[in-house]
Amino acid sequence: MSASVLYMSMSLDGYIAGPNDDPGNPGGDGFGRLHEWFTTPDGEFGRPAGPAGELFDEMNTYGAVLAGRRTVEQVDHWNGDRQGVPIFVPSHRPPGPSVANYPLVTYVTEGIESAMAQAKAAAGDRYVLVHGAYTAQRALEAGVLDELQIHQIPVLFGGGRRQFEVLPSHVELEIVRVIDTPEATHIRYRVRR
Repeated sequence: MSASVLYMSMSLDGYIAGPNDDPGNPGGDGFGRLHEWFTTPDGEFGRPAGPAGELFDEMNTYGAVLAGRRTVEQVDHWNGDRQGVPIFVPSHRPPGPSVANYPLVTYVTEGIESAMAQAKAAAGDRYVLVHGAYTAQRALEAGVLDELQIHQIPVLFGGGRRQFEVLPSHVELEIVRVIDTPEATHIRYRVRR
């Protein structure tokens, strides 16, 4: 079965979004700084050179996406197409009308466990890309998040949205890999069960 992996760029003080994060300012003030590690020399988002490029390639081998409602709504569900793979959104409310135009987007109202099971089945032998702070916290709580790939950015935001603001309990992690680059320290963790 496929693994579920949270991929997240994070400031040293734990923020994944800056202040004033709302639909009119997705990611908040300073959000771009968290993603400079995968920009090309001309400043566009894309495959960086060196070890970060290898991480970028690895990151793009997912077979399904599990993302929180807030995340997908801020990017209009990636216009219904995130590299042609199914997108699963755990939510207690039905989707907005635009989702009817996106056949790869499925809202799952039966909880995070069901959403993850559906995403893993759809991913086949590839992994499930997990996005969203709240969604990752619920997946950890339910025991359905397998790994975390954190791109630790050498910056202190001092405010915004934290990845692990509220956790249900103590969570032990095992360090699987550390890749240090000038732009970020990339740490892969496995959730201990």
